[in-house]
Amino acid sequence: MRLSQQKKDKIAEQVLSFLYHSFPEQPFTAEIAREIARDEEFIKKILFELKEKNLVVSIRKNKKGEVFTRRIKWRLSQKVYDVYSSKKE
Repeated sequence: MRLSQQKKDKIAEQVLSFLYHSFPEQPFTAEIAREIARDEEFIKKILFELKEKNLVVSIRKNKKGEVFTRRIKWRLSQKVYDVYSSKKE
């Protein structure tokens, strides 16, 4: 089944909203997919599209500086976080 671009944009908005509300936590892709009730691979694709647009940032290392081998954490870019914060006030 194919989704229209409009529906993909709505799902991307849900992802951005979830990342904003979970700040300062940096959830893994699986956590985002579970929260939005979507397939993990589909959410991963959406996240990489958002990354290309500089809306989200991927985190590939843990706090000790060790690289995650199979997982990626995500957070909003600072620019997007500031925009969300100003609109919520």
